[in-house]
Amino acid sequence: MTPIQKIDVKADILRANDFMAHQLQKDWNGHHTLVVNLLGSPGSGKTTLLEATIELLLPDYRILVMEGDIETERDAQRIRSHGVDAVQITTGGTCHLEAHMIMQVWESLETHTYDFIFIENVGNLVCPASYLLGEHLRVVMLSIPEGDDKPRKYPKAFRTAHALIISKIDLLPYFDYSLEFVSNEARDLQPALSIFHISSRTGEGLDTWVSFLIDQRNACFPSTT
Repeated sequence: MTPIQKIDVKADILRANDFMAHQLQKDWNGHHTLVVNLLGSPGSGKTTLLEATIELLLPDYRILVMEGDIETERDAQRIRSHGVDAVQITTGGTCHLEAHMIMQVWESLETHTYDFIFIENVGNLVCPASYLLGEHLRVVMLSIPEGDDKPRKYPKAFRTAHALIISKIDLLPYFDYSLEFVSNEARDLQPALSIFHISSRTGEGLDTWVSFLIDQRNACFPSTT
């Protein structure tokens, strides 16, 4: 009788994904392009944050945004209205972006001369946390209306992140939300986490966030400063 073999399909998929992600980052390094992978639940304010970030980075930096959604071009259309390149990646049901999707977009572009690429992942805190996309920075985003209990519920998203954005900070007076609690919970999972309190509506915290992005790019590519 032939012995039964157990094949870990998920491990093979992630291994192939990570290899492609490594190739992507190698290419981006060659172009001095800093890539940010933005994770967050639907409605956390990811697209609005990107719009505000773009306005502060222009005209000094060249920007591309890759928008991940199950359906529609709506977010990419919003981003293009700010005068930057945006590509919509519709997954057709898949709850996350994968490196091969990013590779397909990257290889199809007519130019690769970008200073920043922002990847807005599909809206959830579960599946996207398992897939590297070649990013230099992984940023997880929480909004005040979501509640302050999310880090322990979705630990992998926080353990693998470099930064946490707590968004819609202007709504803090209207919710039972502890910034200290959520920050401590997140840093218990990832002690090196940089944390930003931001309101894209009022502009609070945006300058600090954008300065962080520029500093990260300068640290990655000092020859471009």
